[in-house]
Amino acid sequence: MQDFSIYFELGLQHILDLSGYDHILFVIALCCTYFIKDWRKVIVLVTAFTIGHSLTLALSVFDLVSVNTALIEFLIPVTIVITAFSNVVKKRKAAKTDWLTYGYALFFGLIHGLGFSNYLRSLLGKESSITTPLFAFNVGLELGQLAIVFIVLLLSFAGTRMFSISKRDWTFFLSAAIFGIALVMALERI
Repeated sequence: MQDFSIYFELGLQHILDLSGYDHILFVIALCCTYFIKDWRKVIVLVTAFTIGHSLTLALSVFDLVSVNTALIEFLIPVTIVITAFSNVVKKRKAAKTDWLTYGYALFFGLIHGLGFSNYLRSLLGKESSITTPLFAFNVGLELGQLAIVFIVLLLSFAGTRMFSISKRDWTFFLSAAIFGIALVMALERI
């Protein structure tokens, strides 16, 4: 059980680490178009991202996939730029749009998972069985993401209800700020 708690905490720290804020920006961009009433959709969306992230972590740990680290470090902010940009240009939400959004969250999760895979592989190399540590890491990651989502949904509620900011303006403000930060990150990594 001690191994579980160590890797759980590592997953939680991975997502909530302010010095590696690219993950936080992505989760905010992913969920900032939703509101408290959409909490089920947001959980599915974040879980789709976690599944993609977990899949590439597992494939990497088992040495089934290996990708150039510099390329992945560039692609991570590109996924954030694309997500933030799509928030700005997106019209209304529809059921078809939700499935498309879930699909690209899963795909972008694959990319983000590769960004942490080398480090996790080096940690797990000492373990006799990697199933429990990998599961614990991903549970910590998912709970960390849900904490971010909870904060964003609360801030969205406060901004739109208490301060009368329109939903469109709120989404535009967050997405534009995230777009700018991620674009700078991508350009620095070229």
